Amino acid sequence: MPKMKTHSSLKDRLKVTGTGKVKRYKAYKNHLLSGKSARQKRVLGSNPVMAAGDVRRLKQQISLL
Repeated sequence: MPKMKTHSSLKDRLKVTGTGKVKRYKAYKNHLLSGKSARQKRVLGSNPVMAAGDVRRLKQQISLL
């Protein structure tokens, strides 16, 4: 049986903290920012921690978790 390969796109989309939590990025923060309010841009600046159920699902796809 061949080895399972890492899902390559997830390597750049996620970051693992020192305590093992997984942080993700938010959508709508890349372009057309002049039309968005300051509050919306400020809220989009944070990187939330992923839910536990999502982390369990991602462990099957990425090897660094």
